[in-house]
Amino acid sequence: MFQGKKLICFDLDGTLIDSVGIWNQVDATLIQQLSKIEVDLNTIQQQRDIQLKNFRQSPDPYLEYCGYLNEFYAFKLTKAEVKSRRYSISRYFLDHIVQLKPQAHLLIDALKQQGIKLALTTTTSLYNIQRYQDNNTLINSKIDFKNDFSLILTRENVENIKPHPEVYLTALQHFRFKAEECLIIEDSLIGVEAAKQAGIDVIAIYDQYSAHELEAIKAQANYFVQDYAELLNSIHGIEKKRCRG
Repeated sequence: MFQGKKLICFDLDGTLIDSVGIWNQVDATLIQQLSKIEVDLNTIQQQRDIQLKNFRQSPDPYLEYCGYLNEFYAFKLTKAEVKSRRYSISRYFLDHIVQLKPQAHLLIDALKQQGIKLALTTTTSLYNIQRYQDNNTLINSKIDFKNDFSLILTRENVENIKPHPEVYLTALQHFRFKAEECLIIEDSLIGVEAAKQAGIDVIAIYDQYSAHELEAIKAQANYFVQDYAELLNSIHGIEKKRCRG
């Protein structure tokens, strides 16, 4: 799985951090505050996934998503005002609730010890990452984004968000690595699709909020694992082979 790889690219939301459900709660709170409507969290996630895919070529897909919410739930605000309200609501969750997936930091440490370059390749904003780094002790006590990752690419760095492969092709170009020297870790179908379109092997890691796409994810990914413990076992297996060699 990891043998021969010089670069590992990590998605963020749902892959490295347990955050997809948090954004469902943020949007549920937003909808309730502005329309008094209670919406099922699974419905919210499916709406967001569809709209972000529809708006993936927009300069700001999340602004357009907020425009969709504004019209669908009749908020009677501008889409910019909805986006501002959404991020105001999100601050508490970003600072105090979001946390790393179990043992994710141990895999990062193990890969760094192997001399493998790490990149964070996400469609989230740099603003969110900075809040995790500066304010969220559940995350910044275990990883340091600036020091643990040789490259951080966010939605501000690309014109096209996933499932377009631009973020992964940009990472390859930055390091001047070949596709076969890279490995991607993703949790969602659009992330796996982006990796495959870039021609890069991809590990899909289970996330409960991608369970509705699980069969499609498994069909497209090169590998599927339940959690980071499986990935750590794979790394330790390589280390044992080297010791015996």
